[in-house]
Amino acid sequence: MPRTPPDPDEPLPVMARSDAESWARELTAYLARSAGAALAPGSSRPFFSPCTGRNGETAGDGRYTLAHHADGTLPTARHPAAVRALRAALERDGFTVTAYRETVDGRPDALLYARHPAGRYFLDVGTGGGTDRLALTVRTRCLLPPAESS
Repeated sequence: MPRTPPDPDEPLPVMARSDAESWARELTAYLARSAGAALAPGSSRPFFSPCTGRNGETAGDGRYTLAHHADGTLPTARHPAAVRALRAALERDGFTVTAYRETVDGRPDALLYARHPAGRYFLDVGTGGGTDRLALTVRTRCLLPPAESS
């Protein structure tokens, strides 16, 4: 069944940056476990950015996006099986896989892009930057910080 993108007029999800970071850290840990990888110590990194509109405009309400990266360690030869297992688990949970591969020219070079069923966040997993590195990324759409109380 095709998924429709979120309504651009729906209210933005409200989440404090610290809560978004904790949630994304837990999600990357889940991805690593599901892939059979261990998270590399100290590899968890959040990157917050302001939301920008179609014409480069930014609102003054603090809305932001988060890209949270972490590195899993897993022998490269096991990366194809890791993304295969992840794909199966994510599709069971209703995610849409938008890009997928296990090898390039017969060598392990895994890649998996998936979209949350409601399109609110995206997952990127792939071989990268080292012999045993499985890169894990969670990217959000715009989030709105809670209103400050007076």
